[in-house]
Amino acid sequence: MDVDELDQHLLQQFSCLGTTDKDDLVKQLQKVLAGSQLNETAAAFFLDMNNWNLQAAICSYFDFESTVKLPCMTLLCETTIGEGESVPPGTKFRKSWRVQNSGTEPWPEGVTLTHTGGSRMGECTSVPVPCLPAKETIELSVELTSPPEVGTFQSKWRLMTSNGSYFGDIIWVIITVNESGTLAVTQQLHQLSTSHMNDDQMS
Repeated sequence: MDVDELDQHLLQQFSCLGTTDKDDLVKQLQKVLAGSQLNETAAAFFLDMNNWNLQAAICSYFDFESTVKLPCMTLLCETTIGEGESVPPGTKFRKSWRVQNSGTEPWPEGVTLTHTGGSRMGECTSVPVPCLPAKETIELSVELTSPPEVGTFQSKWRLMTSNGSYFGDIIWVIITVNESGTLAVTQQLHQLSTSHMNDDQMS
């Protein structure tokens, strides 16, 4: 099915919808374009640009996608210090990953690593990401706080462009919260030993 056929199919499918509720329209646009990972901000942008006309917003989106090429990102590995250890409840810890710009163009300005679903762990929901040249790798980290109750929790993160388009592999934060968890202590000890080594090198 080519884009024209898809457009016609979507227009027929949604021609009977008469809702004017903006939140509802955002959800409908996300549902129709489910494969595109369109977030709420981007969906609202396309709808607002087309006076909240769902059919026109769908056409605008396809026009946009045909001219804009999203960046590329491949998740190489997790590099979290103490990975696999559990975390005590309500404790700050850091998660880190090594990723690669697997595309042919540098990442644009304004890219962020953004929380997109699952458990929200602390106040941090977005961290800025520097422009990365093609084929280069970088370590990304987020500072999080474990939930107050024990159990296993997961949180979903994506790289996002400044205009709200997600790209690259999904990054999952999966942690076990346990009263006897040692992850935060392991990270603190690592930080102390690293800063101690740096002091020795400087003296």
